[in-house]
Amino acid sequence: MPKKPNILLIAIDSIRADHMSGYGYPRLTTPHIDRFAESGTLFENTFSAHIPTTPAYASMLTGLDCFGTQVVALRHKGPLRAEAPTAAEILREHGYNTTCVGFTGNPSARGFDNYIDYAGWGSWKQGRSPKAENLNQVAIPELKRLCAEDKPWFVMLRHMDPHAPYLPPAPYERMFYHGDETDPDNHSMEPVLAFKPFADFFKSWMPPSISDKDYIIAQYDGAIAYMDACIQSIFQALESLGILDETIIALNGDHGETLYDHECWFDHHSIYDNVLHVPLILRYPGAVPAGARVSGYNQHKDLLPTLLELAGLETQHKFDGRSLLPMARGEVASHESEFFISECTWMRKQGWRTPTWKLMVALEPDFHFKPEVELYNLVEDPNEDNNLAEAHPDVVAALRGRMDAWIARREAETGLPNPMLHQGDWHGKAGVGAFTSSQQAYDTLYIGDLDEAIRLQAESRE
Repeated sequence: MPKKPNILLIAIDSIRADHMSGYGYPRLTTPHIDRFAESGTLFENTFSAHIPTTPAYASMLTGLDCFGTQVVALRHKGPLRAEAPTAAEILREHGYNTTCVGFTGNPSARGFDNYIDYAGWGSWKQGRSPKAENLNQVAIPELKRLCAEDKPWFVMLRHMDPHAPYLPPAPYERMFYHGDETDPDNHSMEPVLAFKPFADFFKSWMPPSISDKDYIIAQYDGAIAYMDACIQSIFQALESLGILDETIIALNGDHGETLYDHECWFDHHSIYDNVLHVPLILRYPGAVPAGARVSGYNQHKDLLPTLLELAGLETQHKFDGRSLLPMARGEVASHESEFFISECTWMRKQGWRTPTWKLMVALEPDFHFKPEVELYNLVEDPNEDNNLAEAHPDVVAALRGRMDAWIARREAETGLPNPMLHQGDWHGKAGVGAFTSSQQAYDTLYIGDLDEAIRLQAESRE
């Protein structure tokens, strides 16, 4: 019997597809990933339907939507449902060794044999943060160890470089910026540093006297480019081990990043497309077409069924997603092109996205003082700058009707409630309950400094 293929999941936190050169970004941020994509298939319209990290990975690693996982919040209460087996658990049933790097303790990462951590944060005082090299220093020895055993393996690498703090090492910090980031005549950072919930956190890793938003965006792009170079070291390690072409490799993002858009400063809450649209690239010579670009719509829930089909593995477990191989081969144009979206980080919102329209409905007031209902024409306004909710109440009603009908169907199919309505202290403030005003949310929510951000991340793993 031929040996089962190894599976490597390169999972990138906070990566915007539209800031990768392979997805059309004018800055050459991902030359090594671009070359990798030339020998595989790049999916142009992959969406993270459930924001942020915890629900995104829950869907990615189970093949289920948020009704199947019941996970929608960053600070999810309790474990992942036992009825939602993870990729690691399913692959273990098929004789795989499994290792997770950089995602220890999160409920969505259940079931791996081994968990390995690395330094994935940083601050201005600590200096530049070589996150991806820190990952390589623990991941490459682990790949070698696994290859020495007589079993196939599944490894998940969670890369953190595009996640704040953006502190890429030299020369990447100046790769996309030449100027004076503290120019007193530039006032673009004033609203960012005046945003009380995040201001102290930003000051913990942004340069003192920072005034130019473009410098911060360049740090984000530089972090992607630095990570791209380090990911090439992973590819090289697999090639040197003689297993590159025998390994199924998937590169996927959990969600995007807002940067300076929509006044949701340098974070990844909200359900605008800059957060929903993520990269997906698959490579497995002989089974995945080389040099293909696929425009059909797909979501995180489609990844696990795809990996299992590529590996030739059958399971009795049922998925909400479907394999992407028919789409990669040109046999299927697209999976569902309109779908439910949710976000539960610093806001609690749900919505409905079609190729033309985006509906966003706040389940409670948010700290950016956004309107309760937002509606965008994605064809005429792809950046989602012009809220048409008041101008087109008929479209709002139609999309809300589709969303409510889908929710009712999924509740009936699963026998489970809409998880967006049962999140308790989703915001991490025990006993506060749902916010009654944007001012209350603004005055209550506070990331603080770097230590506070790390603590909040840790809470999401409890």
